[in-house]
Amino acid sequence: MIAILAPILIGLLYVLLSSLITEPHRRKFNAVLVGGAGAAYLSGGALGPWELLFCAVLTYVAFRGLDSWTFIGVGWLLHTGWDVVHHLKGQPILPFAHDSSFGCAFCDPVIAIWCFTGGRSVTTALRSRFRRVGAPEPGVPR
Repeated sequence: MIAILAPILIGLLYVLLSSLITEPHRRKFNAVLVGGAGAAYLSGGALGPWELLFCAVLTYVAFRGLDSWTFIGVGWLLHTGWDVVHHLKGQPILPFAHDSSFGCAFCDPVIAIWCFTGGRSVTTALRSRFRRVGAPEPGVPR
């Protein structure tokens, strides 16, 4: 259970921290990060030349992500698939953590869902929500 819950919480923490970055920098930062994720498995080389092809594909997707949250979300979903392949192949993203690719396959879709919603600032939404909860009703004295 913790092997699934912890990566989901990490994904939510990523979304929360990333929300602190203002636009348009937030989108560009996330595009660069998903591009880097494409190279995460290169040092292991478990899939030979396919690793290079995947890196090239995710680099292109990340480049398109500089202007599109949808492409960033697609990139995270592609990386999720790559995580699953590596978990099944036995080549984890972190060589010292056997189930790291398994965990990454749960973390990445959380980030992708956020990207597909436009990468909106969760912190701004939370602040305005709590402001409304504590705000007096019109015409009611405090």
